Amino acid sequence: MEMIIKKMETPAEFEGKGYVHWKALREAYAGMLDQEYLDRQTMEKCVKMAYQWPDNVLVAKDGDKVIGFTGYGACRDEDLPGTGEVIALYVLSEYYGKQVGHALMQAALEKLSGYGKIVLWVLEGNDRAIRFYEKCGFRFDGTEKPIKLGKEVTERRMVLTR
Repeated sequence: MEMIIKKMETPAEFEGKGYVHWKALREAYAGMLDQEYLDRQTMEKCVKMAYQWPDNVLVAKDGDKVIGFTGYGACRDEDLPGTGEVIALYVLSEYYGKQVGHALMQAALEKLSGYGKIVLWVLEGNDRAIRFYEKCGFRFDGTEKPIKLGKEVTERRMVLTR
């Protein structure tokens, strides 16, 4: 595998990001989220989202194939002004264990280097993601919120202080 991490720029990268988002939702959240909700997240919706929010997205590519992506920016939480946020990080399951997520996280953290504190939100029970984020230095800060993704689920906030 020859992986590169780059800004999402070309139509093929937008389409690839949409595909990764669509497929990774099913792979990562099967059994955690309501199946009806997952079924409503169509490939077309995910590709449309890629075009709607093109800024601050990095894609991981293996050759010409998009295999993961991350989104980052200023934190959206009102109680943490001056904080950065990793908004999304998804990798195709066949690339688990191949350092793709790690490379994407490091690239996002580099883009957020102006912030002393970085947050992300993780679904309660998403143990694989939680272990990964903990390895990256993130810790729970005790903040959680219910969100509606088909049914009500809980998101928990993790913080990395540099």
